[in-house]
Amino acid sequence: MTQIILSFGAIYGMLAVIFGAFGAHALKKKLDQEQLKAFETGVKYQMYHALVLLVIGFSLPEPNTLLGWSFILGIFLFSFSIYGLVLTDAFGNKWKALGPVTPLGGLLLVLGWATLLWHVI
Repeated sequence: MTQIILSFGAIYGMLAVIFGAFGAHALKKKLDQEQLKAFETGVKYQMYHALVLLVIGFSLPEPNTLLGWSFILGIFLFSFSIYGLVLTDAFGNKWKALGPVTPLGGLLLVLGWATLLWHVI
């Protein structure tokens, strides 16, 4: 599980840098302020939690499977649904079905934090 956690931490961290640059440069003229702020929120949460994955992977001798997958899936559902909502809205065909995915990702992130708390206690 440690190798999976570290791999996803590195991949999500790398993608957060790429998406952040993409949002700041390529999308800046295409998105309005509200869309740009939402996109940046997705990038921030992705990077914060990528760092958490790396800390968990390097610090805990045997990370709990629930802990790892809660963060891995939570990042994907939360941040990538925001990217999808913003980009489909900006290009005129908003995928409203992604709306409920974002809070589900957020709940998984909360579960990850709660599982981390449980693990350290």
